[in-house]
Amino acid sequence: MRETFNFNNNWIFENSEVCLPHSAVELPFNYFDENIYQKEFIYEKIIKSEASWDNKEVCLVFEAIMANAHVYLNDKKIVSHTDGYTPFIARLTDELEKGENILRVKIDGSENPSIPPFGGRIDYLTYAGIYRDVHLRVTSPIFIHNIKIETPNVLEEKKSLKVRVELLNPKALDLSGFLTANLLNSEGKILSTTKYEINENYIFFEINNLKNIKLWDIDNPSLYELDISVETPHGIDNINERFGFRSAEFNKNGFMLNGNSLKIRGLNRHQSYPYVGYALGKSAQHKDAEILKFDLRVNLVRTSHYPQSKHFLNRCDEIGLLVFEEIPGWQHLGDKNWQNKSIENVQNMIERDWNHPSIILWGVRINESPDNHDFYLKTNQVAHQLDSTRQTGGVRKFVEGEFLEDVYTMNDFILGEEELGGNRGRIPLRPQRECTGFNYDVPYIVTEFNGHMFPTKSYDNELRQNEHVLRHLEVLNAAYGDSNNAGAIGWCAFDYNTHKDFGSGDRICYHGVMDMFREPKFASYVYSSQDDAKNGIVLEPVTVWARGERNIQGVLPLIILTNCDYIEFLFNKNEEKFAVEPDFKNFPNLPHPPIIVNAEHFPENVFGTWGTDWQNVKIDGYTDGKLVKSKKFVADPVPTNLEIVPDLEEVSVGTDVRVIIRALDQVGNKMRYLYDTLSINVSGQVILFGPNSIPLVAGSAGFWIRSIGSGIIKISIKNVRFPQKEISIFAK
Repeated sequence: MRETFNFNNNWIFENSEVCLPHSAVELPFNYFDENIYQKEFIYEKIIKSEASWDNKEVCLVFEAIMANAHVYLNDKKIVSHTDGYTPFIARLTDELEKGENILRVKIDGSENPSIPPFGGRIDYLTYAGIYRDVHLRVTSPIFIHNIKIETPNVLEEKKSLKVRVELLNPKALDLSGFLTANLLNSEGKILSTTKYEINENYIFFEINNLKNIKLWDIDNPSLYELDISVETPHGIDNINERFGFRSAEFNKNGFMLNGNSLKIRGLNRHQSYPYVGYALGKSAQHKDAEILKFDLRVNLVRTSHYPQSKHFLNRCDEIGLLVFEEIPGWQHLGDKNWQNKSIENVQNMIERDWNHPSIILWGVRINESPDNHDFYLKTNQVAHQLDSTRQTGGVRKFVEGEFLEDVYTMNDFILGEEELGGNRGRIPLRPQRECTGFNYDVPYIVTEFNGHMFPTKSYDNELRQNEHVLRHLEVLNAAYGDSNNAGAIGWCAFDYNTHKDFGSGDRICYHGVMDMFREPKFASYVYSSQDDAKNGIVLEPVTVWARGERNIQGVLPLIILTNCDYIEFLFNKNEEKFAVEPDFKNFPNLPHPPIIVNAEHFPENVFGTWGTDWQNVKIDGYTDGKLVKSKKFVADPVPTNLEIVPDLEEVSVGTDVRVIIRALDQVGNKMRYLYDTLSINVSGQVILFGPNSIPLVAGSAGFWIRSIGSGIIKISIKNVRFPQKEISIFAK
């Protein structure tokens, strides 16, 4: 039977032992020169050949290396791979010697202009390293290479599967035997068993008349498993492949999931992290998906601008988060050889990910690139040949681009262009037909908005935070109000490091609705507040509650992001309650318009005047006439509690854990203008990524650790304003 071994540990890198995922250079948080990783690096490891591997196929599976990787065994080149985002296999079988073998992986972090996405200047960094997992795989000489599962008739009572199994037979042995397929539900119950005779490398079969099948949906992401075993005279191989029954279609009236209309409310995601670039593993990838789904409460993520970790996609499958996945690139198109590599990227992406029910759209155009008829005709053809069940999209930022895809995907940054000299006033989104140039409607979705048009730091002043919030609100309101628009995907979820040519002065793009540590800015609550209250109450006033924070005294107009029916104010010097309802007039299309509080909602003296006492306040949120959530502000906030929150408190060895520290006032609000330094001490079998002294930014700070052995991990935080705080994480 197939054996797969974790191959992440005991690598030698620059005379030190490291574990994977690994960044070739540990990076500063900001103000660093990306040239520090744009050079060659070498990773080495000893492979000791086992007697049990005789007459077996032995290979290494690299989930991704950035970039331009060359793998050697005992100084003989085994394989090269230039795509920095998809997996590849290094077949060791014929080159393994008895005893110890030296594995060497050479990588080049340079932005090689012959390899997508490079050649121009991309608005993100690619770092360098073996930044995803590596597995050692031992199989029979004839083994399963890939499985493709299609669910063609999910809306019918009796459902079916179409399956293609690809076998590899490197030694060209006689091929005969049987394939057995078991279909299992999420509880592991076998729903059907079928058996097929093997006589060629590709095996096609169907499983029909399936009853009582649950559809995969964003609210109920039901998953099934196809267990495939292949038995030949040369041995047995086995793979379990997970999938879901669902239909997804973009049409001129929007987007349909399982035949039901769904307005897409999404965000773009870069897979980068502070200090380590791309190099965080399964738990961190899972956490990002969970933040998008459960904290930001979006229903779709776009993998801008490259295929992302299988762990991230697996978690999207499990929790019901839709995915728009696209090939690597940003604006630039290279020569014919470059374009051929990009076409290979389309194939690599689709063949890796075609069984993920969460993926509903393939991005087969280089993001924001110019039209190129022959090239994009080919990328679409390849995508449709490989996967006829999904539509294609091609993200553009200019109007009237050639439309070769199935869905017109548009980056619409019209909101903000009035500041660049436009004369149309404040327009959230352009009409579809203005963008397409057609006199008819087509499947259409907005794939980016805001972002660089109004970058906002988590510690920016309150008026800028207000405007940031309003811009996201206005675009979502416009998208919800347009029945010919499938939805809108904001730019973006998280801040990210970038080249000197983009971003702020410190080489960070502050385009996210969360910062680089995944801490929320006020604009994040624009998205979460649009979710149904049954999934959790959102009540977030866009303020630090200080009289002198704004250009004029006070906090009005005050935006309150909430999915409550209405709110009530109660000031400490006035027992009278003041009720305010959502702003349906200005945001009529949103599921939950914000509550905009103005002077008209209060008596003239309720806030007092400059020079009088500032007041405490309590804001109560009501749903169905019941008090469901309260938010308090104090007039005199002082640092009171240092909160330490790890994403996980029990972990397995090799797990990456984010730790967030928050400085809170006496009623639990973040001290957004407290910039004290924190000292971090970690003990146990653990790696700390980044420095051991970090500043609070907008009232919080964060870091990641990795468990490298079993036992207790202790984390202590010191700061002069707070008593020393310590937490423990158990690794097993």
